[in-house]
Amino acid sequence: MSTGLPIADDTTAPYEDPLDLMDEIDQLKKEQDATILAHFYVDGEIQDIADFTGDSLKLARDATRVQTSTIVFAGVHFMGESAKIMNPEKRVLIPDLLAGCSLADSCPPDKLAAFQNQLRAEGRDFETVAYINTSAAVKSLCDWIVTSGNARELIETHVPRDKEILFVPDQHLGRYLMEVTGRDMILWPGSCMVHEIFSLQDLIRAKKNNPGSLVISHPECPHNILEASDFIGGTEKLRQFCISHTEPTTFLVATEVAMIHPLKLAAPQHEYIPVPGIMADSGETCACNRCPHMARNTLQKVRDCLRDGQPEITWQPYFDKARDVLERSLLESPRKPVNGD
Repeated sequence: MSTGLPIADDTTAPYEDPLDLMDEIDQLKKEQDATILAHFYVDGEIQDIADFTGDSLKLARDATRVQTSTIVFAGVHFMGESAKIMNPEKRVLIPDLLAGCSLADSCPPDKLAAFQNQLRAEGRDFETVAYINTSAAVKSLCDWIVTSGNARELIETHVPRDKEILFVPDQHLGRYLMEVTGRDMILWPGSCMVHEIFSLQDLIRAKKNNPGSLVISHPECPHNILEASDFIGGTEKLRQFCISHTEPTTFLVATEVAMIHPLKLAAPQHEYIPVPGIMADSGETCACNRCPHMARNTLQKVRDCLRDGQPEITWQPYFDKARDVLERSLLESPRKPVNGD
């Protein structure tokens, strides 16, 4: 796949003072009876005005605890889908419908269904484990949904050892899970456009230029980056690892650069340096480890979706099956059925 990162948005919105926007958002939240959820990968100013921040696992659980009638999910499309699936009675808004995900795009539901049928025709006995970075249509075809934060535990405790595992869509996370669980897996050939581009050469150079530094990496990174890392974990585990170090430390961060904001809030005594990437088309080093889809979320768009009541995630027929697997996989305790279920 191409790892050249596109521009986040091809339009330039007129400048609005961020503090004025935050005040307006606070007022609209009250008027619209809304709660804002923000992923660690959106801009820090959006995280600062959110009611809940976190990784995909935490936010999936937080969404089920929301008391308001409206949820605004500042993240990407599949996250908004999951929030709606877990809260069918609530209105779920997202700031930008075009905020997608390269991993989700790499695994279309029709292609996954065809491959599953092919494996069954071959007599293969398997369960499909999907990373949460997938569309709701794909989730409806799977046995388990995992995040980087719970994948190892779920596989070790819930997937029978006499079953093969088809892991979709992230081959790098899948390969990492094969190593830590000792399970063989059939890997879908997908990858994250941001984590794919980290430069091992520049990581080694940064390590040399910062003696005593520690490399922390997300398991979506390629194997060569993980091999050079001191700690590997999902976004929440990276945050907890930095918190656990009380002495000032320099951390070289190999994940989406917006993650540095919650790291600084949680453990401000440390220095955080983003690991550079390589642009595929030119081979040049860049500070491009910014997800262009997450970057589509802005304060203006958060305000606009609250004010206008759109874009809205609407219920789809396949959400029912997706809900079953999400609840089984991610909730600490199953929810009671709602009317109509």
